[in-house]
Amino acid sequence: MKDIKVYGPGCKRCNTTETMVREAAERLGLEVAVEKVTDPRAIAMAGVMSTPGIAIDGKLVHAGGLPDAAKLDAWLKA
Repeated sequence: MKDIKVYGPGCKRCNTTETMVREAAERLGLEVAVEKVTDPRAIAMAGVMSTPGIAIDGKLVHAGGLPDAAKLDAWLKA
């Protein structure tokens, strides 16, 4: 099971990113635990300078804007 954190204050892009992550995992048949992190301090501590951000198993893989769907699939498969 992959541990995924979506970092963001709760804006529309952040919510869309969370939905994209969940839908991609389901489409790929992967078991994931998705956590939404909205605390500004926790976001900064994770090194996310621009939201939304995505961390998979503790590694920050994306920050700023909506992720590319193909890249998201690749990150989840890795």
